[in-house]
Amino acid sequence: MKRVVITGMGAVSPYGKGQDLLIESLMAGRSAIRQVDKLGQINGVRSKVAGLVPDIDPKEIPRKYRRSMSNMSVYATLACQEALQQSELSAAQCAGGQMGVAIGSTIGSTQTNQEFFEIFLATRDLERIKSTIFFKIMSHSCAVNVSQVLGITGRILSPSAACSTGCQAVGYGYEMIALGKQQFMLCGGADEFHPLTTGTFDMLNAASINFNAQPHRTPRPFDRDRDGVVCSEGSGILLLESLESASARGANILAEIIGFATVSDPSSIANPDTDSIARCMRTALEDAGLTPENIDYVNAHATATLQGDIAESKAIYQIFGDNVPLSSLKGHLGHAMAASGSLELAAVVGMLNRECLIPTLNLDNVDEACANIRHVRTLSTASIQTAIKNNFALGGVNSSLILRRYQND
Repeated sequence: MKRVVITGMGAVSPYGKGQDLLIESLMAGRSAIRQVDKLGQINGVRSKVAGLVPDIDPKEIPRKYRRSMSNMSVYATLACQEALQQSELSAAQCAGGQMGVAIGSTIGSTQTNQEFFEIFLATRDLERIKSTIFFKIMSHSCAVNVSQVLGITGRILSPSAACSTGCQAVGYGYEMIALGKQQFMLCGGADEFHPLTTGTFDMLNAASINFNAQPHRTPRPFDRDRDGVVCSEGSGILLLESLESASARGANILAEIIGFATVSDPSSIANPDTDSIARCMRTALEDAGLTPENIDYVNAHATATLQGDIAESKAIYQIFGDNVPLSSLKGHLGHAMAASGSLELAAVVGMLNRECLIPTLNLDNVDEACANIRHVRTLSTASIQTAIKNNFALGGVNSSLILRRYQND
């Protein structure tokens, strides 16, 4: 098994374009959540807040490629370009067959689907439908659009596991390189906001509705006043590479991936299960050859739902007790769906390299049911060596990935 390292990162987030902007905004404690007028235009949607990507210019991508892209593919492409630039890989290395892609989304573009059916149902006429529309709504749209723009000729994966997608994509890329099937992998997730995303969580009574007039105060992971998910959008991309390759070309190594697990919880399609979450973290530790005592920080999934935060906090206590600091970044960013895992992984790498712990935003009063674990409440200096990242999805798809600061041993 080859060792796998991270040599580039890219981000398009509700803060804007750039992984430095992402990490610096998180460290500054900035909320990316805003009131969204489009949510007020749909009857029955009570939540009026979201985290939307600002100030992105799709024209940075040539039109011949952009024509087949929805917003999520634009976000993924721009994030990939940033990761490649940081890693200093050339176009020839992208096209040489040793670069693969593992990028997923929750579904294809909902906005494009809406545009298609608005025309089709009104006219029953396909002549008004652009031929490029299919490439925006297919479930592997982000992965194939990225590969087209960058000339990638290696393996293509497009996992679709809702909130676990980004973490799974990085984990699958890690395994691909560890097994020697690819030398490089661009990995992560992307999603674009649509009011129906928020509407879906609202129908499940899982969307935040009590802070519409104060969007910066929601979501509230682990807080006693939390009231649900705030949806957002963006893309996070990590460039993975074999240690052998990175060392040979003198690349700057940002972190090393040393363990991954993804497990299914068949007990419920909707409700999280403490034992399954604990089993996922335990399996990731076994994959890394570590014990709970080796972990310095837990980056929680924690979406600010009533049941989810409790189940995860109990699972964390089951594995780590109250010994390991943990936080969730969704209080800052909202829930970027398929992009959440990879955006948050990029932030964890930033914490490793900047030697700090970013707290959970809006955690003013810890819920008693979540109080037995060690919450990070303020930005603090810490020399983190090893961290575990959790992401859990509806449908019982649980994922955990373990990172450590690169050790030249």
